[in-house]
Amino acid sequence: MCTLRFAAPKILSKQHSFIIFLKNMTVFALLFTLSAIGISETVYLIRKRIALEKPICLIGEDCLTVLTSKYNKIFFVHNDILGLLCYIIISLVAAFLVIEVRPMWLWIISIKVLVGIASIVSLFFTYLQWKIIKAWCFWCLMSATTLWVIGVIILLSAII
Repeated sequence: MCTLRFAAPKILSKQHSFIIFLKNMTVFALLFTLSAIGISETVYLIRKRIALEKPICLIGEDCLTVLTSKYNKIFFVHNDILGLLCYIIISLVAAFLVIEVRPMWLWIISIKVLVGIASIVSLFFTYLQWKIIKAWCFWCLMSATTLWVIGVIILLSAII
């Protein structure tokens, strides 16, 4: 006769559950903070573009070359606007995760997909600066780095 055995569910101690909760809240709050940095980067570039002013370029003098190149738009929308929308969505999803808006799995999948796509697009834009435009934009590189750090945090939080 065959009997089925079920493993007893692993019951976490309150202390262990609290540590997991703190880890998740720290990750979500960090994602929110980094997206706020991304929002401020892109808002700065949008304000400079609208005012027809040259942005302060901390490395080299090529920011304007990159920002006014023929690659500064995707589907007739400026890249800085798309970046702003991306960071706003990341910050909203991170806020939903911090305050535990259900269903949590939907927000976790959403942020992973969005950051994955945005990281790939940032990699493409970095390639364009390096090989095609042959000029570097400090603000563009900062935005790409911010997205990549967000991506690394998401990857590491899944591993840890």
